Amino acid sequence: MEKKEKKFEEKLAELETLVKQLENGDIELDQAINCFTTATKLAKECDQDLKEAEKALTSIVNEDGTLSEFKGEVE
Repeated sequence: MEKKEKKFEEKLAELETLVKQLENGDIELDQAINCFTTATKLAKECDQDLKEAEKALTSIVNEDGTLSEFKGEVE
């Protein structure tokens, strides 16, 4: 069975939950380490998702099908 990748919003919500658990401080050390490791991984994935979205939003497709960076007109 193929593992479905989580959407950005799902990753962010999970990250927020983990951060709240860590900030609360009422968890055992092993669980805190696991939460921190998972949170770090999710933060990196969210950062990558945002970079990809930014690239998509700042790129345009040329007539020949190639991509180039969108630059607004400068007055």
